[in-house]
Amino acid sequence: MQNLDEIDLKIITHLQDDARTSTARLAKEIGVARTTVISRIARLERDGVIAGYSLRLSREVIDGLVQAFVGITVEARSGPDVIRKLSKIVEIQTLCSVSGEFDYMLMLQAPSPARLDRLLDEIGSIEGVARTRTSVVLSRKIERGTQLF
Repeated sequence: MQNLDEIDLKIITHLQDDARTSTARLAKEIGVARTTVISRIARLERDGVIAGYSLRLSREVIDGLVQAFVGITVEARSGPDVIRKLSKIVEIQTLCSVSGEFDYMLMLQAPSPARLDRLLDEIGSIEGVARTRTSVVLSRKIERGTQLF
């Protein structure tokens, strides 16, 4: 972060808002040459500041999914095996190691309550999972995505 200047931060902020913004438009909005934007983006990618680009689903699509947060407690020394098995479940959007009551917290999206039920059964039956606790998302009040600041 220390190596990022004001131009880098402006580029990152614009790309976080719309990663498909053209370099010409970025240059115009930031007030620098298009070649500057191109070289800065290349450097940010090369240095690992920009790790990739992704697709963000529309609110209408997301609102049609059942989302849930699942806290997971695992048996001693079974974490790596549990993570490996969880990584194969494509509905899991995020898996975090956390402090507190649980060892891991995950967020998943399912197309229906029935699929959510099957996923929770699948997660609970993984060898090494001692217990789970699920909270279904009713609505999102604030959503910022992965912003730099």
